[in-house]
Amino acid sequence: MASSEWAIPPELQPDPADHDFDLDQALRSVVGVKALVPADAFTAQTLGTERVGSGVVIRPDGLIATIGYIVTEAESIWLTTHDGRAIPGHALAHDFETGFGLIQALGRLDLPALPLETGEAPRPGDVAVLASAGGRGHALRCTIAARQEFAGYWEYMLEEALFTAPAHPSWGGAGLIGGDGKLMGIGSLVMQQQDGKGRRVDLNMVVPASLLPPVLDDLLNYGRPNRPARPWLGLYAGEDEDGVLVSSTARNGPAQKAGLQEGDRLLAVGGQKVSDLAGLWRAIWACGNAGTRVPLTISREAAPRDLSVTSIDRRAFLKPPRLH
Repeated sequence: MASSEWAIPPELQPDPADHDFDLDQALRSVVGVKALVPADAFTAQTLGTERVGSGVVIRPDGLIATIGYIVTEAESIWLTTHDGRAIPGHALAHDFETGFGLIQALGRLDLPALPLETGEAPRPGDVAVLASAGGRGHALRCTIAARQEFAGYWEYMLEEALFTAPAHPSWGGAGLIGGDGKLMGIGSLVMQQQDGKGRRVDLNMVVPASLLPPVLDDLLNYGRPNRPARPWLGLYAGEDEDGVLVSSTARNGPAQKAGLQEGDRLLAVGGQKVSDLAGLWRAIWACGNAGTRVPLTISREAAPRDLSVTSIDRRAFLKPPRLH
């Protein structure tokens, strides 16, 4: 295990005897990722200029799957292997629809590649391993707690995300390894939910690996899916018991330019009522491709009003990957 200040308690680590594959060999496929982002990058203010997480080697040539927010707008990337080697990498792609990021190692990794799980989807109750870089001490024995829709506040939604428990303390880009030694998903978030007794339970949201093969060739060839981009408003929204609220807007983004303000309640898109985040994003994306006009009905100080937001492709706000 790589030296580190923290470790998963031994009783929560996976036991190699419980698996039909070589656990330690599989864990070598998980590498550390450190990305440096320019201070003037669009995402620097929200995600920082120095981002640390993990990634999983998915091809012998050094192709690595991670979570996109670690590598978006990255100017330089360093990969750390289980045996302490540091190797430069290049951010190849960030797919905003799935959330995956791809990195290409720029030196020889000589690490095993984890095959992607393409068979039957994991079911609640299935036992798995969620591993960040650093070997068994950074691997957590976990259970699939749920497989359900997830809507994020940043214009993001998955029809069927994976949720695992207990939560891993270093989830970003961590690899979810199934009972057959294949990669089931990439860690994205930690979130709190209440169980049936009102107690707080921490879960990890994991992007299913099955979403990667359909877009992988496009991401490698074009850096993005080869289809028109979804409309993006630069809108951050949240839910309460009464519906959907604007929590903030991207600086100089379409929503801010159209006059949307923090606290505005979002009532309808194109005349279609919205009551939750998933419904809001679906309605916006149904308006057409990036560049389309998105008509919103909002309530501000209890008075309804109509606004029109001219959407864009969110990539227009981002610095493209740079190959040195």
